[in-house]
Amino acid sequence: VMDNPDHAKFRHLFQKAFMPKMINGWGEEIIPRMINDLIDGFEGRGRAELISEFTLHFPFHFIHELMGLPIEDREIFHKLAFGQIAITFDTEHGMDATTKLKDYLTAVVQDRRDNPREGDFMSTIATAEVDGERLPENVVISFFRQLMNAGGDTSFNGFSSVLTALLTHPDQFEQVKADRTLVPKAIEEGLRWNCPVPGVSRTPIETVELGGVTINPGDHMLVFLASANRDEKVFERPDEFDISRATRNHAAFGYGPHICIGQHLARLEMVNALNALLDRLPRLRLDPDFPPPEVCGMALRGPQAIHVRFD
Repeated sequence: VMDNPDHAKFRHLFQKAFMPKMINGWGEEIIPRMINDLIDGFEGRGRAELISEFTLHFPFHFIHELMGLPIEDREIFHKLAFGQIAITFDTEHGMDATTKLKDYLTAVVQDRRDNPREGDFMSTIATAEVDGERLPENVVISFFRQLMNAGGDTSFNGFSSVLTALLTHPDQFEQVKADRTLVPKAIEEGLRWNCPVPGVSRTPIETVELGGVTINPGDHMLVFLASANRDEKVFERPDEFDISRATRNHAAFGYGPHICIGQHLARLEMVNALNALLDRLPRLRLDPDFPPPEVCGMALRGPQAIHVRFD
């Protein structure tokens, strides 16, 4: 919600927490462990519901561990992260979750400032300085609150839509199974086909004209990233999921100065998750006893359930 110069100053600092060396380190140990621990829970059954048992959890588990929070807090942490986004349609519970998260994170940040841990992600942010001064507490707390949903809700919805695309296009899924080099391409096409955040709200601070329409300060705009991702001037047959299409930039992670700061981490999580499912669940396919998954939603977009079988 910041513009320059504040936005560039703070983003540059936070970006240091997502440098390739750090992300690659997470991808070698924490992310695979989280993913495989979840698969352990259903691998022996031959069938599963992949959202409630898998995709819903691994991004939040990763963030929880990245922040070094107690394991006994994981369930309530996940619940409050969901609760704060309910504020648009359930103000009472949304505000309750927001207040509790703020109080919880304020205490943790203060502890990391008083007792910083070597190599600790949260300590790095909590003790960071800009122009010789520590980051304002409200900026630090807002960053961690945003991290929960920006890194949790988007990853689980985005990956769920990728799985839906592959499982409902079995011919292309077989190509990916046979050639794992297609995994990143399948993920990018799945995110383009159904991005987890279809639109973002914007309010101009000066009069602008777009497409012959004058927009004044204070006017409300809903900018559809999903529409950009299906622009027929950019993508042939834009409504089709097609992993063979020529690689082009998409807007699932946003665009411009506010492009998702964790996009490379999200991609790494998804590549690890898809490869793990293919490694451990032979002949992964839709369960014919349930309706096929369908991607839906406006504020956040993804399927409600993905019932599968495997051998």
